[in-house]
Amino acid sequence: MSKHTILTVFLLGSLTVVAATAGSAADQATAVDRTIALWNGKDLSNWDADVPKRDADPSLPDSFIVRGGLLVSLGKPEGHLITKAAYRDYRLVAEYRFPRNGGNCGVLIHASTPRALYKMFPKSIEVQMQSGNAGDFWCIQEDIMVPDMDTRPPRKATEKFGGAEGDARRILNLTDDSEKPLGEWNTMVIEARGDTVTVWVNGTLVNRGHGATASQGRIAVQAEGTEVEFRRIEIGPLAK
Repeated sequence: MSKHTILTVFLLGSLTVVAATAGSAADQATAVDRTIALWNGKDLSNWDADVPKRDADPSLPDSFIVRGGLLVSLGKPEGHLITKAAYRDYRLVAEYRFPRNGGNCGVLIHASTPRALYKMFPKSIEVQMQSGNAGDFWCIQEDIMVPDMDTRPPRKATEKFGGAEGDARRILNLTDDSEKPLGEWNTMVIEARGDTVTVWVNGTLVNRGHGATASQGRIAVQAEGTEVEFRRIEIGPLAK
């Protein structure tokens, strides 16, 4: 973090969260010790949107809206909705669905530097929500390992594992049938504990990684081409 970064400390009951400026390389965070509704059911006051195309044309429509009590990622223009605060050691629950067509979306954890990859994606570890592939890891200028590392990433002979442009950044999930049919609600649970990340989809263990190069940061949801609805996004403490 730059020595010039200005930090603002918010005291939320017994939880202390330190939120840094959006351009900082890494946000400081404390462990979550109570349930926090990141999606409050009313507005996007807990979030900041980062949509690169709106830099040049602010008249473009919003990528993220509130509709009928749901947080909706409209898919385009592409970008991210990022929490204002940073967190570590938590259990995140996201209930989501593709209301019409299947497509792409994801939850990014341990997010820090904005637009670190392809001038779009914040430095983070993505937990994929793409229909048919929920639970894949995508490494975005961060990295994580799984026990059977040599068999799960789709890697070309010229690629190395990692999180940079040109690397093999995808780590496949463990199942093919954990998701509900399109239009139905899915529940994704992500536990971030130290340098490990564990993911369940609809109660099925779909991925578990260790040795993550980040263990704290902001949380983001994507606008990546397809409309996705969220009715719950919350974090709570880990079981002891």
